[in-house]
Amino acid sequence: MEFQEVVRRRKMIREFHPTPVPDEVLSRILDNATRAPSAGFSQGMAFLVLTGDDLPRFWEIGGAWVSETVRTAPVVIVPMSSKRVYLDRYAQEDKGWTDRDETRWPVPFWHIDTGMAAMLILQTAVDQDLGAIYFGIAPEAVAPFRKAYGVPEDHEPIGAIAIGTPAAQPDAQLRAKLKSRRRPLEDVVHHGRWRGEG
Repeated sequence: MEFQEVVRRRKMIREFHPTPVPDEVLSRILDNATRAPSAGFSQGMAFLVLTGDDLPRFWEIGGAWVSETVRTAPVVIVPMSSKRVYLDRYAQEDKGWTDRDETRWPVPFWHIDTGMAAMLILQTAVDQDLGAIYFGIAPEAVAPFRKAYGVPEDHEPIGAIAIGTPAAQPDAQLRAKLKSRRRPLEDVVHHGRWRGEG
């Protein structure tokens, strides 16, 4: 599939067939995720892949508020970021920040880089004729999630992605019900200097 078609077709899918995702397709999705940019090539992201018998517990703990139609997805990937990995990497000789001071970072690149990996998961799912949806894990669910799946304290789930074969393509009627619309390009792109609004 052409890249522009992947971008055009990428939407949050909210209803899935329970058909399993083939292993080779899941491997491609995960391999592409590891190709996301990472500051200093720190690679401080990890992915917990849940299928089969691992899923009901996840929906109980981390996705209790997610609709029943999303819960039919045969795969959930939980991308996680590790600040420790970034601080360790930047304390190495070629970086020279031996004090590991977090204030040196203008933004938390560990979360940003993991978010970019999540986008690659979403795009690769589309490229493989699958659908996907990204959703958050409620803060109060993080500790039970860690305990249930043995996730170390230094890895932070940034959300979860359900993947599978879409049960139906979003149609015009569904889109008509949406309260928000994509903002026009001229409202979000500023050339040379910021244009005021209003």
